[in-house]
Amino acid sequence: MKKIIFLFVLSFSITAIAQDNRIPIDSTIITTNSVVIKGKRIQYKAQTGTQPVYDKNGGIKATLFYTYYKRTDVNNSEKRPLIMSFNGGPGSASVWMHIAYTGPKILKIDDEGNPIQPYGIKDNPYSILDVADIVFVNPVNTAYSRPIVKEKKKLDKKYFFGVNADAKYLAGWLNTFITRNNRWNSPKYIIGESYGGTRVMQLAYELQNSQWMYLNGVIMVSPADYQLLRNKNSEDYAINFPYFTAAAWYHKMLPQKLQQQDLLDILPESESFAINKLLPALAKGGYVSKEEKEAVAEKMAYYSGIKKEVILRHNLEVPNRYFWKELLRDTSGKTIGRLDSRYLGIDRRETGSSPDYSPELVSWLHSFTPAINYYIQNVLKFKTDVKYNMFGSVHPWDFSNNNARENLRKSMAQNPYLNVLVQSGYYDGATTYSAAKYTIGKIDPSGKFKNRLSFKGYRSGHMMYLRKEDLEKANDDLRDFIKKSSENIGPAKY
Repeated sequence: MKKIIFLFVLSFSITAIAQDNRIPIDSTIITTNSVVIKGKRIQYKAQTGTQPVYDKNGGIKATLFYTYYKRTDVNNSEKRPLIMSFNGGPGSASVWMHIAYTGPKILKIDDEGNPIQPYGIKDNPYSILDVADIVFVNPVNTAYSRPIVKEKKKLDKKYFFGVNADAKYLAGWLNTFITRNNRWNSPKYIIGESYGGTRVMQLAYELQNSQWMYLNGVIMVSPADYQLLRNKNSEDYAINFPYFTAAAWYHKMLPQKLQQQDLLDILPESESFAINKLLPALAKGGYVSKEEKEAVAEKMAYYSGIKKEVILRHNLEVPNRYFWKELLRDTSGKTIGRLDSRYLGIDRRETGSSPDYSPELVSWLHSFTPAINYYIQNVLKFKTDVKYNMFGSVHPWDFSNNNARENLRKSMAQNPYLNVLVQSGYYDGATTYSAAKYTIGKIDPSGKFKNRLSFKGYRSGHMMYLRKEDLEKANDDLRDFIKKSSENIGPAKY
């Protein structure tokens, strides 16, 4: 039975003004509830509200909206693992994993993740709340999080909107949160989805080296590695290619020999071809021989389901966007989804080089937007007239001096406790599973951290947890990762 325990709101001096004055700068609302997870009823409290971002002098720069779930039916709760959860964008609210993956409530959707009307929420029987407490954090301009601007001053975008700035202020905010909630003794984890992959790689380093907060784990869900993503170089085209095989297999567009095999039996073939044949050919550019180019294009067609002549017209460099448009062009004429290629779209014209829209994102916004607005106001009891930003304005985002990947390596070197888990869907065409594997290899070029780096793949897309089978499997993988990296792990030394 849900109960509201108390409401506490504290607002600060009128010389500091939120971008929307209807949002309190420092507030807490606590409700109690329970959920059955893995067949056992779990009691918990949900603490939601806003907490300030302080600068180095104690001035208030912003207020961040968060939701903190803490299990209450256990002893010595301050030593329970704590998961600090972020989504990506940049500019996305921490809504997706909150009410569809790890939290105690999830969307009412069908088993494959499609919206069901009337929209709503239900209990999550696979949540990791049985083994860890979770705080979902919304960066500035997402959800109800807003900057604080002094009178007659402008928003300092450089303080918030960039790879390094983002991690710096979030690390400080987390320090305050950990102190306020007495979690310094807890095993600590950060999880980030999509751009959140870059965010948590950099944040691990910032937490350890600026806040002296050492982690047990970094979890990246469908990570966007911007040292590879969108570079449009030979490496990028080759690394993403095995995703073509996965999407084509799903839509039954591969040759019969491949189509009659299981997906996981053919992906290693495609991965080997991409690294050992396609990448060297692309690296040669115009110096590749006609014979090699023809042979590589033939194999690309075999593993991708698109025609050899189309591949040759692209000089072997087939963009993902073109693939989404091309794969079904001559059959159904439909496009396939960017973030989850199981979804289909209908364009105005079948001609063209990229889809008109992303059918999967439209579908997700159908179900997530009403659900999160209902849940926060009616279940968590945070009342406001302010718009909940599913996506907020954070541009221009500063990608310069992006050393997130190397900084995660440094964090692992400094901290023998630190383990990394990467989770990806095979049908994700935006941040592909093969790119995620590549990132793992680049984090650890020496190969000395292999026993602390792990990858898990799922038969779905970017939000693999929207598919019921993968929701259960992915949460079980998280549960195993948390247990192995937080229990009886011995002294922190090599």
